[in-house]
Amino acid sequence: MANRAPIKAASMGERPTAGGSGRRLTRRGLLSGGALAAAATVTGAVAVTGSAATDGAAAGASPAAPSPAAPAASPDAGAVVPFHGPHQAGVATPPQAHAVFVGFDLRKGVGREALARMMRLLTDDARRLTQGRPALADTEPELAALPARLSVTFGFGPGLFDAAGVGEHRPESVAALPAFTIDRLRREWSGGDLLVQICADDPLTVTHALRMIVKDARAFAEVRWTQRGFRRAAHSQPGGTTQRNVMGQLDGTVNLVAGTPDFDRAVWIEEGRLRGGTTLVLRRIRAEMETWDATDTTAKEFTVGRRLSDGAPLTGGREHDEPDFDRLTPVGFPVISEYAHIRRAHVPDPGLRMLRRVYNYDEGVAADGTADCGLLFAAFQADIARQFIPVQRRLAEADLLNEWTTPIGSAVFAIPPGCGPDGWIGETLLG
Repeated sequence: MANRAPIKAASMGERPTAGGSGRRLTRRGLLSGGALAAAATVTGAVAVTGSAATDGAAAGASPAAPSPAAPAASPDAGAVVPFHGPHQAGVATPPQAHAVFVGFDLRKGVGREALARMMRLLTDDARRLTQGRPALADTEPELAALPARLSVTFGFGPGLFDAAGVGEHRPESVAALPAFTIDRLRREWSGGDLLVQICADDPLTVTHALRMIVKDARAFAEVRWTQRGFRRAAHSQPGGTTQRNVMGQLDGTVNLVAGTPDFDRAVWIEEGRLRGGTTLVLRRIRAEMETWDATDTTAKEFTVGRRLSDGAPLTGGREHDEPDFDRLTPVGFPVISEYAHIRRAHVPDPGLRMLRRVYNYDEGVAADGTADCGLLFAAFQADIARQFIPVQRRLAEADLLNEWTTPIGSAVFAIPPGCGPDGWIGETLLG
């Protein structure tokens, strides 16, 4: 692969109403005028039924055996992530165990007015589903009852700004990234006009939310790609534990902490119609597992600059120790190679770092036994040109890890700010 340094160490269509009568409601109708309130009355809340054991037997009859108690659901299954606020959920939210990223291409002729209708509709879906309520005309409302920290996050690609006629409000860096020598990008994992990121601690919750969103977006857009990711199961490790990726590395040791001044400065856009929003670079990075598996631990640690066992830098004793990039070996070479991943990715100013929200992906094993797996690298930042691109250029120029990783997908989106109970995502641009 070029520039790789050698290692020198060993539809808006009609749907039937919930009541089952002959009347049919359209989603367009439900969102116009007073019909929305009427539809809410029709759909109502999800009714949860249960069985009760017989209190006693009739005189002279044998007592009935008690019904076995239904297993109690984990209290986390009903955990809710607030939907409303100045920022969209799914950015500062602690990462959930499961995620799906969906990229859409807008249909021909869809302009600002249609986009506004679409985002009102999708916002209503997300508002309901994240709070454990079914979407309007949800044909499987039972699947919405356990939100499991569901979050739904929307992003706008460069093409959406053009279609809506609001190109002057597009952040300059929300555009195609520069060509990097290590990229082997494929169309089926790249680009897109609209992004929906759906995350939850339960995969069935993610799947149901995905179906609802796709069904309601199809009148305006068609799916370009779908990328599913996963992390460790919820509560398999203490909160705040750095996750391992499919290559066995602790991934995200040096990351921004939500709620701190550095986080706010690095992540949120501070002015313009996207104030309170952010930008996202989503990269699909294939892991070359067959050659990585054949590499010994010493070479892997030399490549990364950290011990695999605990994530400590080669100059430290614990994971979060600061790397000492000036320390030399007895023969005068840097302990952490000048081409090691952590040196090439290092950003001294926390306000210029990215929030990394990384998921693993695994598409199975081919007939010859080779794995198709890697990372969905989601990087959030206020300014892609000042934060993501300089780091990626250094990595592309000389990062030892390039020998075992290949970017095969890339997409860039503006993430609009959040909304209030009466608002909708994107209204600052499309309203």
